[in-house]
Amino acid sequence: MCGIVGYVGYRDALGVVVDALRRMEYRGYDSAGVAILDGAGTLAVERKAGRLANLEAELAETGIDRFVGTTGIGHTRWATHGAPTDRNAHPHRDHTGKVAVVHNGIIENFAPLRRELEDAGVELNSDTDTEVAVHLVARAYAHGPTAGDFAASALSVLRRLEGAFTLVFTHADHPDTIVAARRSTPLVVGVGKGEMFIASDVTAFIEHTREAVELGQDQAVVITLDSYRVTDFAGEDASSRTRPFTIDWDLAAAEKGGHDYFMLKEIEEQPAAVADTLMGHFSTDHDGAGRIVLDEQRLADQELRDFDKVFVVACGSAYHSGLLAKYAIEHWTRLPVEVELASEFRYRDPVLDRSTLVVAISQSGETADTLEAVRHAKEQKARVLAICNTNGAQIPRESDAVLYTRAGPEIGVASTKAFLAQVTANYLVGLALAQARGTKYPDEVAREFTELEAMPKLVERVLETAPQVRAIARELAQVPTVLFLGRHVGYPVALEGALKLKELAYMHAEGFAAGELKHGPIALIEDGLPVIVVMPSPKGRAVLHSKLLSNIREIQARGARTIVIAEEGDDTVRPFADDLIEIPSAPTLFQPLLSTVPLQIFAAEVAQARGYDVDKPRNLAKSVTVE
Repeated sequence: MCGIVGYVGYRDALGVVVDALRRMEYRGYDSAGVAILDGAGTLAVERKAGRLANLEAELAETGIDRFVGTTGIGHTRWATHGAPTDRNAHPHRDHTGKVAVVHNGIIENFAPLRRELEDAGVELNSDTDTEVAVHLVARAYAHGPTAGDFAASALSVLRRLEGAFTLVFTHADHPDTIVAARRSTPLVVGVGKGEMFIASDVTAFIEHTREAVELGQDQAVVITLDSYRVTDFAGEDASSRTRPFTIDWDLAAAEKGGHDYFMLKEIEEQPAAVADTLMGHFSTDHDGAGRIVLDEQRLADQELRDFDKVFVVACGSAYHSGLLAKYAIEHWTRLPVEVELASEFRYRDPVLDRSTLVVAISQSGETADTLEAVRHAKEQKARVLAICNTNGAQIPRESDAVLYTRAGPEIGVASTKAFLAQVTANYLVGLALAQARGTKYPDEVAREFTELEAMPKLVERVLETAPQVRAIARELAQVPTVLFLGRHVGYPVALEGALKLKELAYMHAEGFAAGELKHGPIALIEDGLPVIVVMPSPKGRAVLHSKLLSNIREIQARGARTIVIAEEGDDTVRPFADDLIEIPSAPTLFQPLLSTVPLQIFAAEVAQARGYDVDKPRNLAKSVTVE
């Protein structure tokens, strides 16, 4: 969702804030704004609809000399309440111009609060839910028991708010202080030397410090030049429930590195993302036997043995990785696995108990639907294992075990390297369950892990197909529809390929299980329609291979253009492929780590050919922190 940053220190705050917003623009980008305190009781604000570049142009035109100060806040917005216009852009101010706020999330009870303010004669100037918060803080500061106390006034308002939100307040009369708070949406403190940061993402301040503190649920923080104080919303000390950590990547990891788009860089980083996710997760016992090790294991082996069902809950690309997890976990453990869209999970009253393991997959660890699914599972006494790319985020904090994907920062909104890292982590979870339950012998677990370790090199080889895939994509850039077919593990890959094309190129794209072709989708086949087919290995799944070969014949006979992703040396498919993209041979369950990559390249190239921003697809945000 929205990108938020706050700074108190000795540097030019405008430069720090704008640079931070540039690195977080992927989080929200339909408007942007800044508020800078000059230390003399003045709060200068500028905000502009559209991309951050619009704000920068406005600042240059109106003059930045009025934005002199060492304390400031900034915001990139992804609209929820109110259209993406100048008047709805953040920061919002109270009627005195002294208090400013930026906000991520939704204030669910804003309507009665707005009526309360209007009844009291307060004139609101936007259509947002956010604006009520700044007026309420200004009223609390001016009147009542918290009058004159900035932090206490903010806390008194926070206690009244409902929903999922991050809020950051500044006050012109307190130029060296920022008050911030979070409920169910991300917020992290950056601890520097003589300067402090607050942000929704560590990329905002990684240039200046690697020392950070993750805030917990319903926590507020007051930051000054050289200190921070964490409380709950009642004002009681909550420092024991924070989590200090050191960021283990640098600024270069969040820069484009010579690529036109972050996503292209991130596609090329996938061999490292897979390798890093595997790193350290296989250890040798004192007796020489190897074991899969999770990052934060709060589940005993006996508990893993006692599970009789697994649910996987996730959204978007993470959901597709969960579909792949089902194949691996059921094959290796013989446990039944259900894969559920997190947004549907708690609303259908799933059957859960102490013998149920819920695997929650989320790149950000803050995905609202997935977080609520986790909480529902915990209420039903199920155990939860989180797969997450963000150290210390809310979902892993509330889970019983955690496996972190180590993909590094993913700036492109449409997931690529995080997806492959999630698929890899899913395999590790399957192997951990298999070893605990005894459905695989230690040498079998070791063999599977060794084959996984070989996958990064194979992903590197798949990246060599990029020029061929890009050429095909440019030829097809203006077609209205593309279909994707797959069987077994190829079916989730087909779904992911279709999703990438929808996200990036705004095209109609559908993924189908190839066996369903004659049950309806074949009616869509017409002359020249591109159909991308993910073929299984003729060695690993010979029966499915022959059936999918029949499907290709059927669609080709009806005039479709067939683009086939197949294993190297699979000559049986060559006569029926108008375009053949060859990938290295791999074990069947691991093939998605390879076959997904050409589909990512294809979608990115089509989007570029159509003139779209690959990193920032319209209407989408990287971290969906509201339901």
